[in-house]
Amino acid sequence: MSQDIRDFLTPSCELLALGEPTHQEPAFGLVRNQLFAQLVERGYRSIALETDRVAALLVDDYVQGGAGTLDEVLADGFSHGFGGQAGNRRLVAWMREFNRDRAPGERLALHGFDAPTENTMAPSPRRYLEHARDYLGLDLDIAALAGEDERWSSEQAVLDAASSPGATPEAAQLRRVADDLLVQLYVRAPELIEAGSRAAWLRAGTHLRAGLGLLRYHAQAAIQGLGPDERVSGLLGLRDALMAENLLDIRTAEAERGPTVVFAHNAHLQQAVSAWSGELHCRWNGAGRILRPLLGGRYLFVAGSLGRSGALGLAEPAPGTYEAMLQRPGTAWELVGAPELGDARPRTDTAPQQGYSFDRSSFEGAVAVLHIGDGAAVTG
Repeated sequence: MSQDIRDFLTPSCELLALGEPTHQEPAFGLVRNQLFAQLVERGYRSIALETDRVAALLVDDYVQGGAGTLDEVLADGFSHGFGGQAGNRRLVAWMREFNRDRAPGERLALHGFDAPTENTMAPSPRRYLEHARDYLGLDLDIAALAGEDERWSSEQAVLDAASSPGATPEAAQLRRVADDLLVQLYVRAPELIEAGSRAAWLRAGTHLRAGLGLLRYHAQAAIQGLGPDERVSGLLGLRDALMAENLLDIRTAEAERGPTVVFAHNAHLQQAVSAWSGELHCRWNGAGRILRPLLGGRYLFVAGSLGRSGALGLAEPAPGTYEAMLQRPGTAWELVGAPELGDARPRTDTAPQQGYSFDRSSFEGAVAVLHIGDGAAVTG
């Protein structure tokens, strides 16, 4: 057992995935920060978080020493309300201070790797495609094809296939336009980068891929004749496919600077099929399951597990559960090499709204488990 993540690294690792079993226990973000600091000493120069990739560009600008205040970038640069988490506030402030007076190549970078969607909302692709159009200096009326932003961003556009604009002729035309923009971005890359910068070219590509991802997401939402389980499974699967694509893109951008840490819910990073049971029963391939066969040993996964939590109202895990097997008295948190499961079972004292996910599938392919024994001992 250890508190040093470096004990579990392999020479081939380029993308180290740290999972958390729920977003609602703040201790995971605080421990993640400690582990990232250890990895920075080992040459890691970037971290990717489960937040909107385009919005996170604002956070990275600030981390690199750009204008604005910490409160502003936390409010505008994180999706899902994650800017309000203490761990993210401390991480952004620490990274900015670390980068002070360092050469650009040695600075730390913060990326988002999520699509710009929420549970029941996906915005219009218009502004993302317009960013790429303007970068390329083209004269295209994207707004006329996209129409009012509200027709894309309403809840009904995601919840009701018949209300979705994703299968309209205009959406199909937008996808062709976006494909053409992507081709032009690569065809003209040499002169665009020479006239501007690699960073500006990468930023245009980030916006363009976000727009393409939204068009694919809305097209998925427009598929009719699916039952609720199949419909939501399809949307979850597409979101994770976009996450995987974003992580591969981030690794391309960061390859010469060092490995990357990625931090997200276990369901996005684990190597087994992801599942969600409650009112619906959904199954899909998470980003980690997609990335593992593509990256092989360059992808390592550390699963997140939780014992006691005042934030979630979880008491000591019951004997015989996975969490009890990992729990040690007086230990706030530790890293445990993949343990023998034996006859252990999932805990039953969680509720669907807590978003807790840690079971036998979480162990599959994991090199270690990050177990927080008592969230209060970390956050107090």
